[in-house]
Amino acid sequence: MERLLTTEEVAELLRIDPVTVRRLVTRGELIAYRIAGEYRFTPAGVKDFVENQRVVVSMGPGPNHPYARFTERARKVLSLANEEAYRYNHDGVGTEHVLLAIMSEWEGVGARVLNRLEVQPSEVRKQIETLHPVGKQPAGDSQLVMTQQGKASIELAVQEARSLGHHYIGTEHLLLGLLREEESLASQVLLKSGVTLEKARELVKQVLAEDQTTSKPGSEKRGES
Repeated sequence: MERLLTTEEVAELLRIDPVTVRRLVTRGELIAYRIAGEYRFTPAGVKDFVENQRVVVSMGPGPNHPYARFTERARKVLSLANEEAYRYNHDGVGTEHVLLAIMSEWEGVGARVLNRLEVQPSEVRKQIETLHPVGKQPAGDSQLVMTQQGKASIELAVQEARSLGHHYIGTEHLLLGLLREEESLASQVLLKSGVTLEKARELVKQVLAEDQTTSKPGSEKRGES
């Protein structure tokens, strides 16, 4: 029988703190056994958790895929975020990489909102490079794992879509998710650039309303957001 891992060992493997590990167990995202009042984990269970956190965009999502409700452009943003992290030799896909990816998809609603708020992509990149410099060692795997803040921002993006009554998740929701993850690097950079959650949310509604009036009656172009 394979040896069970302790909370501290799992935290070291996932590069997170033990408190976050326990929180994942409480939320049912990480399977654990309760032995003598302590959590114990199987290596296979930890491996499954890691695989579920990977940014999978290389194949079209089926109806049960975690990104099934993401627009094509939103999935592309996640793929570009992975590329940004890999290019900077970072060992995980964080909120800063998602922000850079959103801005690179300049036709997306998220980028258009930032453009209206006069956010300069070059300045944002410069700030991110200062706060999170290029890593010294290349990442070993081209498909990187989402950081906990990155994953949290995506969960918040889903909540934003739901609160707006949308049945899809586009780049605009990813942007709002970044802003709601207040302690993230992306949120800090955006706030420094004068972007608040309230401003962004109102502009998202405005841009979507404008898009709706320019499209054919009854048509939905959300696959392009």
